[in-house]
Amino acid sequence: MARPAGPALSARRGTPARRGGLLRTLALPVLAVGALTATLAVPAAASAAPAQAPAHAPTLAGATTSRAATGTSALAAKPYMGWSSWSLESTNFPGYGGENWLTEAHVLQQADVVAAKLKPHGYDYVNVDAGWNLDDGKNVFDGYGRPIADSKKFPHGMKYVGDQLHQKGLKFGLYLAVGLYIDAYDDGRTPVYGAPGCTTKDLVYPDLRKTSGWDNVSYQMDWSSPCSQKYIDSVADELASWGVDFLKIDGVGPGSSQGDAAHDNVPDVQGWHRALQAAGRPIQLTLSWALAHSRADVWKADSNGWRVDTDVECYCDTLVTWNSSVKGRWTDVVPWIDDAGPGHWNNLDSLDVGVSPMDGLNDAERQSYATFWAIESAPLYTGDDLTKLDPYGLSLLTDDEVIAVDQAGNPARPLSQSADQQVWYARNADGTYTVALFNMGAGYSDVTADLTSLGISGKASVRDLWARKNLGGVSGGLTENLPPHGSRLFTLTPAKSGAHPGVPLGLHGTASTAGSVSLAWNAVNTGAWPVTGYDVYSGATEVATVTGTSATVNGLAPGTGYSFTVVAHDGRGRTSAPSPAVPVTTPAAGGPTSYEAEAPGNTLNGSASIGDCSGCSGGKKAGNLGGDGNTLTISGVTAPKDGTYLLQLDYVDGDSSRTLVVGVDGAPVRVPVFGGNDNDWGQARSVTVPVRLKAGGNTLTFGNATDYAPDLDRITV
Repeated sequence: MARPAGPALSARRGTPARRGGLLRTLALPVLAVGALTATLAVPAAASAAPAQAPAHAPTLAGATTSRAATGTSALAAKPYMGWSSWSLESTNFPGYGGENWLTEAHVLQQADVVAAKLKPHGYDYVNVDAGWNLDDGKNVFDGYGRPIADSKKFPHGMKYVGDQLHQKGLKFGLYLAVGLYIDAYDDGRTPVYGAPGCTTKDLVYPDLRKTSGWDNVSYQMDWSSPCSQKYIDSVADELASWGVDFLKIDGVGPGSSQGDAAHDNVPDVQGWHRALQAAGRPIQLTLSWALAHSRADVWKADSNGWRVDTDVECYCDTLVTWNSSVKGRWTDVVPWIDDAGPGHWNNLDSLDVGVSPMDGLNDAERQSYATFWAIESAPLYTGDDLTKLDPYGLSLLTDDEVIAVDQAGNPARPLSQSADQQVWYARNADGTYTVALFNMGAGYSDVTADLTSLGISGKASVRDLWARKNLGGVSGGLTENLPPHGSRLFTLTPAKSGAHPGVPLGLHGTASTAGSVSLAWNAVNTGAWPVTGYDVYSGATEVATVTGTSATVNGLAPGTGYSFTVVAHDGRGRTSAPSPAVPVTTPAAGGPTSYEAEAPGNTLNGSASIGDCSGCSGGKKAGNLGGDGNTLTISGVTAPKDGTYLLQLDYVDGDSSRTLVVGVDGAPVRVPVFGGNDNDWGQARSVTVPVRLKAGGNTLTFGNATDYAPDLDRITV
């Protein structure tokens, strides 16, 4: 189905109920980090805190004055593993769903299964998600505005839950929304624990502007007030006193389909980070949902992980479905791959593969789901009812060879996403490769991992990780016939490996002019010695030497075809084999040429339409693309000769990601593009893709018959 151009396109696919205000009934998952260290100046006229703290006040030594710092260098060294409650809260599967499902008894029941069946394989977190402090649709707090448990659902309190989990050798995770909960504000009269003179009125802006992804849960906090840090400190100390090991802050922006100033929660994340650093125990912090990549610097510095997309749950009669929630991760994670590493990981959300009828997936889809989470080194936390695990689901969750891929912390990347048949790989430091084959299409299809494209010459031995058996040696390529949405996962060990650097992979063109081509590739991490630089070749001629992973080759002729390769070298003068060659034809003299989406000679089909766009060339864009028949056609795209050209697409996508299908004289090319997660439908982004054009005029069509497509500003070729 197509979506209208402009702001209406911001609606998240598959999650209208969650995003439309469910949080007033159920709390949602997200984390943020950061904290001020300034000394609090007490306002002379502010009201004082109560003389005595309530019974649930923090009992940590020095909680209100000299909060003890704790080191976190080893925190989140590997992606965490465990169980989370939200999938069972959000589903309509009979017997589940709603705030009343989340109870102390249910959490401890799941924890028993984690301890008995999953902990031997590395799972140890039990995360209590949204709703734990929700009583009949109202969030509950103590006399200092700190969240407390709904006593009907958690009659013994959260410290009891933490103690029970720790006695089982497990870790305790909890959930909060970003900002100051509206229910905690209480007309601004609530005092802040440990901060005489501060009240909740000092924590927010006078206009009580709303924040978070839902806009009906929290007020935006004013971090120019030192009272804000003191308040977050008090909550962090409360969590630490309960034995919390993990905190998820939800609704964080920019992201969570929000991007304006009122939804800028960067200061919240930084404030939470400071508070947790000083809370007296290591508490892992993760952020949700669908964080904006534009602030990856903050997320990496101040949290231990972030969600790259909206909820994986479908909010339907199962936990997930392939189309509405799972498959989008193959696109959404790509711009984040290089951001993951020890201390902070790309979070793909719950891994619901354990209970066949409840999961909403067939066995092939369940395996692909688990395969992708593992090769991306995503946290592995299931949301299934663990008391109903079926044998196949249990085998997926406990395959130690697949878990080892995840815990190695080396996220894979795709060789190409131009077709439904995809090969993803990670080159490991020991010279082996982790290789996954995926068939994202609707019918059975062969998927081939070409060894040359992976930088492997000669033979390689193959181990099937799901089957846990060696398959012998292969040369040339590895081909599997896969069912719809099916996958295979292998370790490839090249017969020829050793002292020389690995072959540079991922070479691609990023821009071209009539006299130049810009290239980029992935860094090489294999070989006896670190790589010190790269040599770029046009045919047999060396045209550039660089120390980084990009180069611009100048002095080229207009309208001419070239073939580029890259060779890595180390400090001892040893070189790699050349990368796979990349062909690029330069545009004609005076090129490249731009074609506006709104140009009068173009053809709009179906519901496609032209709309305003402040951040687009010419102030216009084509929207409502995607869905059967909703396309834009641009004719007369000229090329000086037959060849492969670099096509720059300027598009608009405030979503997590969408896929544009470009028809070049009838031949379709899939182009996944990466959104802002910030609901900004007025700012163009760019991606460059190779397309094969014939000499003279070409006709290009833009749309996506089966899914949402981004809006289009212009193309340049």
